[in-house]
Amino acid sequence: MAIPLKYNIGNLMSRKASVAMTIFGIGIVIAVMVAMMALYNGVNQALVSSGSPENMIILREGAQTEATSWVTRDKYRILGSLPGIAKASDGEPLISPELVIIFKLPRRDNPTGSNVNVRGVTPKALELRPYIKLTEGRMFHSGLNEVIVSERMRERFVNLNIGDTFKFGTHSWTVVGVFDAKGTSFDSEIWADVETLGRAQNRPEYSSVLLKPSSATEFRKIADAIQADPRLKLLTKTEYKYYEDQTSGLLGIRILVSIVAFFMVLGATLGAMNTMFSAVASRKRELATMRALGFKRRDILLSVVIEAIALSALAGVAGVIMALPVNGIATGTANFLTFSEVAFNFTISPQVAVFAVGLAIVAGVIGGLLPAISAARMPITRALREI
Repeated sequence: MAIPLKYNIGNLMSRKASVAMTIFGIGIVIAVMVAMMALYNGVNQALVSSGSPENMIILREGAQTEATSWVTRDKYRILGSLPGIAKASDGEPLISPELVIIFKLPRRDNPTGSNVNVRGVTPKALELRPYIKLTEGRMFHSGLNEVIVSERMRERFVNLNIGDTFKFGTHSWTVVGVFDAKGTSFDSEIWADVETLGRAQNRPEYSSVLLKPSSATEFRKIADAIQADPRLKLLTKTEYKYYEDQTSGLLGIRILVSIVAFFMVLGATLGAMNTMFSAVASRKRELATMRALGFKRRDILLSVVIEAIALSALAGVAGVIMALPVNGIATGTANFLTFSEVAFNFTISPQVAVFAVGLAIVAGVIGGLLPAISAARMPITRALREI
């Protein structure tokens, strides 16, 4: 027969001080792990959420990033003449040539600065990414050294308020507008007119071309036409896939989070094991009496494991709660694939919270198993004699 759950609840309630300390100790371990997962989750979401599966991005064959790609103007004209491209508000094909240049600008907390993507675009870039909205000022004018900056960049870097001027190379640029990119990687960018940026940086080619096919069928036809044209030698993929691939530049963060998670789970396991060994040691005669009353070894084992699971689950929830203050904190890190900064928010998503509590429960099962086996295998007569 199974041991009633109220027995486990009673045992936990009778050790309120030690249970509270265990929950607090394991909770701190889980909180650190959640914070690291929130860091990775935030930067990963910033990248992956940037691209639309409906848009097609076109790069030089073999290029992994826009910074290492180039598309000549002749190739751009060929791409613009392909059938199947959706129409923009002006009735022209919804296609935008783009140029990505890396500027090094001083940060508010680091005067030596960080690399920032400056993206040359056309007005159609906003039609292709309708979630990006100007929140202050105006759009830059073609032919002038004007830029618009993301709200995140204005917060993190100096001289990026409306009306400010910053210098890169031999040219000065004036900030005329601020935009919000809804937490995507474009929140880490500055935008300028593509032709003006190209002339200023002596870049006659574009980095990439972004277009929107009129349908999924046309997407496939356009991709096939580009691949079949020997003049082009270009690579096509969905914009979503392109930004998803950029997460490979976060390998260092992924390894760090994995290492921290491993040691945090190990710490939680040892904490649960220590607590359950202490609980078993103080109840040897009680558990032996239960065996004498007819409870089987597996009942004893299951009861101890259930206590460990309950303890660890409570600690996991406590850890998530303790980590909540980091949720939404804005910061940035380097993407070593693009060698530029990615601004992001620490993000404790429901998936992160559930995963953390799940790991805490796994730690509880592992940590409670050895004490449970010890309790189940305890000789009844010897345990009854112990005080």
